[in-house]
Amino acid sequence: MERVELARRLGVSFQMVAPREVIIEEREPERFMAAFGEAMAAGRTVFVADPAWGAAERAQFAELTNPELKTQNSEPRQSLGWLCLPTGGSSGRLRLARHDQDTLSAAVRGCCEHFHVRQINAVGVLPLHHVSGLMAWLRSLLTGGRYLPWTWGEMENGRWPETGKGDWFLSLVPTQLQRLLGRPEAEDRLRRFRAVFLGGGPAWPDLLDRAEEAKLPLAPGYGMTETAAMVTALRPEEFLAGQRGCGSALPHARVDLNADGAIQIAAESLFRGYYSHWREAGPWLTEDLGCFDELGSLHVLGRRDAVIITGGKKVEPGEVEAALRATGQFADVAVIGVPDAEWGEAVVACYPAGPKEPDVGAVARRLAVRLAPHKRPKRYLRIASWPRNDQGKVNRRELTVLALDASGRIRRNDA
Repeated sequence: MERVELARRLGVSFQMVAPREVIIEEREPERFMAAFGEAMAAGRTVFVADPAWGAAERAQFAELTNPELKTQNSEPRQSLGWLCLPTGGSSGRLRLARHDQDTLSAAVRGCCEHFHVRQINAVGVLPLHHVSGLMAWLRSLLTGGRYLPWTWGEMENGRWPETGKGDWFLSLVPTQLQRLLGRPEAEDRLRRFRAVFLGGGPAWPDLLDRAEEAKLPLAPGYGMTETAAMVTALRPEEFLAGQRGCGSALPHARVDLNADGAIQIAAESLFRGYYSHWREAGPWLTEDLGCFDELGSLHVLGRRDAVIITGGKKVEPGEVEAALRATGQFADVAVIGVPDAEWGEAVVACYPAGPKEPDVGAVARRLAVRLAPHKRPKRYLRIASWPRNDQGKVNRRELTVLALDASGRIRRNDA
């Protein structure tokens, strides 16, 4: 697809006269869509900004989009990477992932093929300035389907749009799904969708089990801004058959693990680089650790940098581990994050089995004066077979697998 074709589908005339850069910062869906069309007609780089940003994010955005700070290799590839979507790494530093008509259309095509549909109609409750909300709209736009913007507040309060015939899709994050579960009318409405995409954060086992019990057509997936949303997904029929994880790769993508267990992606929807730089062609290594179960479903185990996000706050495992070792109660200890219904991720302290168990009460008293409440472990887990790598260090990926396996959350594939 050419950029001019995308502009045509947006209902605008593509103009290459005096091309200019455009920043879109709109909260209302109708205004965002109109601004996006106008930006397409401008013919140059389009930057998407989050209206909810604070002063720090706005300062970083201004720095990134300052034309005087462009690198020499940022041009002249004007036909590529013209759509810059905001994303943040574990450091919290804002970056702008470059996409274009080819990466976006590849993501849409892969979604259609994976779910065996030709046309996608979507109800949109996620913001369009985030990739999950944007792609919900573009899937409808590029397949000739309908897109109905809706507010989450209305949906949560029991006011649902009338969708009519056709295959309809909805995208939710886990906390939204949690608020709808247990409400008969909401569950009935959710069952009418062809699929309910679930992403944007780890979904905890109890949430998924309740959704299956309610017979919801859930499609948990894995993706990010850099991949134009999901590159793996469970199909609803797989989810309702008891499968878990993030599913298999969509047709436009290939998802592998490197030697360290990090997730590596090769996909036609991969971003072109972080503005104003370009990314070389080829697979992209993420910061996420993963494993595949025996059914080929991807399970995300956490991040390579080991940062835990609990209750919206970041926890450095090394700091917590140092405090735990200082108690003198552990021969060895490692801190990981596991999915949790209340916190998103819970801080869990793992230690090797031994003849003497640690005094957890004494440990908690010591940590109370050394660590902020959100940094203190919510659970202490005894590991029978302590995993180490060839260098004798704890293998965090394997440790996370063991912790989740002990809870019955994943099926191992050791073949």
